[in-house]
Amino acid sequence: MSLLEKIDQDIKKAMLAKEEATLRGLRSIKAALLVAKTEKGAAEVLSEDTEVKVLQKQAKQRKESVDIYLAQNRADLAKIEQEELDVIEGYLPKQLSEEEVEAIVKQIIAESGASGMKDMGKVMGLSTKELAGKADGKIVSSVVKKLLA
Repeated sequence: MSLLEKIDQDIKKAMLAKEEATLRGLRSIKAALLVAKTEKGAAEVLSEDTEVKVLQKQAKQRKESVDIYLAQNRADLAKIEQEELDVIEGYLPKQLSEEEVEAIVKQIIAESGASGMKDMGKVMGLSTKELAGKADGKIVSSVVKKLLA
């Protein structure tokens, strides 16, 4: 079953249960997936990687909105964004902890023979490929910098 079909089923469940927050989050996911599906050059069926990237983009937008609303003392709007973020994160793969990312990056550094900051580009390329969808890019970058310094 594709993610879009699962979202459709969950929308029906949320409508029957009258869960407004869940329904808002699911509808935003569905809209983003449909936009990605109709983009120029997109395949007829979205790949799992593309679906994860769309969901990550949606989650990142919500996180930034929550931060902005909290900075402007708009807890009411931040709450709405946080509810949608919680729904979106339910469909994302589990994110790795910083310790797990560090272990994987150490292995990549050992395999690639990297020996300093001059090799950061090579290590980052391999790390982002390996950890795509599993870890936030900022965490990966900070771990690589820490280990190569």
